[in-house]
Amino acid sequence: ANAPIFGIGAHGRVNEWNRKMAAITGFSKDEVFGKDLVDEYISDEFRESVRQVLDDALHGQQTDNYQVPLFTKHGDRVEVLLNATTRVDAAGTIVGVVGVGQDITAINQSQAELTRVA
Repeated sequence: ANAPIFGIGAHGRVNEWNRKMAAITGFSKDEVFGKDLVDEYISDEFRESVRQVLDDALHGQQTDNYQVPLFTKHGDRVEVLLNATTRVDAAGTIVGVVGVGQDITAINQSQAELTRVA
């Protein structure tokens, strides 16, 4: 998949992390599996809002096109435009959230440079 995709369980711990997420963050699936996504990989100033989006999805309220800043393994920041979708089991019970995104880091950097130059 070209899109970064991650999953969290009902308690916010990573249970899915595709190759694209690994490529843009530098963290392998093994490194992130079982860790709290928000506490470990979201910068302080965005933790509360990202946690709210994920909590909303855990309660059945999906969010589209939400910009999420993630830390890379090297401490850089990448921006992902995220759709947070509720994940349910065969019985319809909410079991987690799937996040499907788009890496918009380069787009944001270009826009910031245009603003600076203008």
